[in-house]
Amino acid sequence: MSVEEGTANQGRLLGTVRGPQDVKRMTTEQLDILAAEIRDFLIAKVSRTGGHVGPNLGVVELTLAMHRVFDSPRDRLLFDTGHQAYVHKILTGRQEGFDKLRQRGGLSGYPSQAESEHDLIENSHASTALSYADGLAKAYALRGEKRSVVAVVGDGALTGGMCWEALNNIATAGNPLVIVVNDNGRSYSPTIGGLADHLSSLRLNPGYEKVLDTVKDALGNTPFVGKPMYEVLHAVKKGIKDAVAPQAMFEDLGIKYVGPVDGHDVPAVEAALRAAKNFGGPVIVHAVTRKGYGYRPAEDDEADCLHGPGAFDAETGKLLAVPSVKWTNVFADELVAIADERPDVVGITAAMAEPTGIATLARKYPERVYDVGIAEQHAATSAAGLAMGGLHPVVAVYATFLNRAFDQVLLDVAMHKLPVTFVLDRAGITGPDGPSHYGIWDMSVFGVVPGLRIAAPRDSATLREELREAIAVDDGPTILRFPTGTVAADLPAVRRVGPVDVLAESARTDVLLVAVGSFAGLGVEVAARVAEQGYGVTVVDPRWVRPVPAELVELAAGHRLVVTVEDGVRIGGVGSALAQAMRDADVRVPVKDLGVPADWHPHGTRAQILADLRLTAQDVARDVTGWISGLDAAPVDPAPNGARAQS
Repeated sequence: MSVEEGTANQGRLLGTVRGPQDVKRMTTEQLDILAAEIRDFLIAKVSRTGGHVGPNLGVVELTLAMHRVFDSPRDRLLFDTGHQAYVHKILTGRQEGFDKLRQRGGLSGYPSQAESEHDLIENSHASTALSYADGLAKAYALRGEKRSVVAVVGDGALTGGMCWEALNNIATAGNPLVIVVNDNGRSYSPTIGGLADHLSSLRLNPGYEKVLDTVKDALGNTPFVGKPMYEVLHAVKKGIKDAVAPQAMFEDLGIKYVGPVDGHDVPAVEAALRAAKNFGGPVIVHAVTRKGYGYRPAEDDEADCLHGPGAFDAETGKLLAVPSVKWTNVFADELVAIADERPDVVGITAAMAEPTGIATLARKYPERVYDVGIAEQHAATSAAGLAMGGLHPVVAVYATFLNRAFDQVLLDVAMHKLPVTFVLDRAGITGPDGPSHYGIWDMSVFGVVPGLRIAAPRDSATLREELREAIAVDDGPTILRFPTGTVAADLPAVRRVGPVDVLAESARTDVLLVAVGSFAGLGVEVAARVAEQGYGVTVVDPRWVRPVPAELVELAAGHRLVVTVEDGVRIGGVGSALAQAMRDADVRVPVKDLGVPADWHPHGTRAQILADLRLTAQDVARDVTGWISGLDAAPVDPAPNGARAQS
């Protein structure tokens, strides 16, 4: 029987779930059946749309237990990261939306306030939920509201520094707060038996804490014997606990710890969560789960347990898309080739070795690759240290995630003029993952960093070329940015002016169209469309967009109109920088900059979103034709490079 048939035949219990209250009424036997139906449902739906299947298969029982113990939405359930919230969506009345998961008009792949009152945070960047939870717990305490705050932290998020900053403050505040550590990243020896259960319940008994405080106060009044005796007793107590569950660091922070518990045993998780809920202070519940649990293709996937595949065959787990050359593949192969030639080149990534291509380098030179976990700030400054030590680090992260390390790039790397190359995968509008994952900020945000050079390749040839140029820089940092998906067909230049590639030109010099990175092909198509209206367009790819090449300003001076098109935000973007450079050079040619508005753009395919933003060849050609035809001045003859336009 196929997965889809199984879903149709066995999903009757799931069909009765319209909200958390329906789950609360179920028996243990029904919960086991429901968990199986949820897994069938997830596999059938996500196999069609793509999405985060592995993490969600691993949290089915955990999420069921949470919704049975807590009362969402009054009690706030926060997911870190949000890609493990699919089961939460299923249990809060959004089953129908999974037919269009991560598609235009369908469910977001992350929690979304617009979808449900059960969702609160939706930025979906890892290691943030504990800080949200700390603030919420403080707010409810100050307002006198008896509401539980639960943060599910897992899938590597606990490697992020923000988590530990938050834990320190959570312990100090002492407010009721439950932290569920979804541990699916290691093998373990589970604590079992009556003694372990007894100690877990004992540590969460408020009376037990009062007794400890009383003993401490009483012994403290006997200065020579009392304090040493209390420390001995406390050490014995901790020694017994550590022998059973060696997780003392949490309690050393001042946060009670219970576990580990089997995250696939609903009654066990429920018992731990109820004890934590009733304790009255911060508690960590350590739940051990298996990523991809219950689906053999996910469990057998050694790379990432089908963490976030595209559409796949539900029976086999194999991807349905025809294999193609990705931008990431080109980068990964060229980095290894460079590393073969330069032993000083090392790789760094932040829990993204496979998705960013750094894993390819690691397979050949494991001693030259460092995965620092979800810690982009540390990655940047550690790279600075590596550069100070005589190496050339290549830091590969998603474009959206480097935003978190702006201060480190600015002051720890750039101010010291260190040779560190940051490679930003998934730059620009990426589509299905939504606004928190769009890499549209980097050219604007990092464009203000002194001495930082930014390259935007247009195809595989320029990616390889510009990566080599970036790593050759030895007096400051560089950024290389490229989009996700299949790499564009190679687009050779007609000629090169300094670092600037001329991709198309005409006898008439009406418009200089500056096409950034992956928009190079669009620029050439626009030029052809505008030529049909009788105007001449020169299309250039600056290759290195920051700082603005002097040759680009000279080219601008020889045209009547300059138009820039980029897949980053307009404010502070390439167009803005070029306009400023032209003003500084007293080049008075009008500039029109096309790009992404600084806003939260909904999820959908890249093509859909670019169409919404009027960043298609047809739209840009229409705008360019309108602008140039609206100029009062007549077309000018071709001018030599560097000529000044008349005002």
